[in-house]
Amino acid sequence: MTTDFPTGKNANLQEVAKLLPGAIPSDLPLQEQLDRVTQASATHLPEEMAKLLKSYLEDLVTSGLTENALKENELAPDFTLPDALGQRVTLSQLLEQGPVVLVFYRGTWCPYCNLELRAYQKVLPEFKALGATVVAISPMLPDQSLGAVEKQHLTFPVLSDVGNQVARQFGLVFQLDELGRRLHQRGGADLPDYNGDDSWELPVPGTFLIDQSRKLCLAFVDAIPSRRLDPSLVLARMKELKSETE
Repeated sequence: MTTDFPTGKNANLQEVAKLLPGAIPSDLPLQEQLDRVTQASATHLPEEMAKLLKSYLEDLVTSGLTENALKENELAPDFTLPDALGQRVTLSQLLEQGPVVLVFYRGTWCPYCNLELRAYQKVLPEFKALGATVVAISPMLPDQSLGAVEKQHLTFPVLSDVGNQVARQFGLVFQLDELGRRLHQRGGADLPDYNGDDSWELPVPGTFLIDQSRKLCLAFVDAIPSRRLDPSLVLARMKELKSETE
């Protein structure tokens, strides 16, 4: 079924998505920042589009998107992916240095993802003090990932999982239906341009804490894009694990 979307200057949220993260204080808890994005975005949505988006998100929740995601105590698959500069990064090699915090995000077109990456950059010294490496992964092409690194001054690895091959191993991949595709296009997220293919697949956003044996010590996945795990909770889990071994 084809849905006719409202048109007009308020119907395209691409510019809103770009501006919102910079307008939200970084010292707020991450979820509060994300909630502010949701509230601000709602004011720019035509009523009919808002109803369609609400219906779409409700369908995501009931569709079982997270059922196949890897769970705590399972083993993370090893992988090698290019970073934003094309250099190959391998999980097992990173784990030789210490635990890894793996953050799957959708893309730079997503204001929630941009705030999440900003939040990890803000507390990166705390992760480093615990011997951990933070790594972000999206299905975007390396050139698109480079834009995220430069704009947000990210100093941790930002990897390109073109085709969602690694996200698939973590049980995170889903394909957008016709409504989802049109909603994303209207919001300025033409995924084929960002990801370099026409699969219209995305990873469900997820955060995983991986110890040096590749065991998942923490796994957080949520079908609702505006829900993310605050980095402070990952740090707390790391400190808890460290105290158990001392």
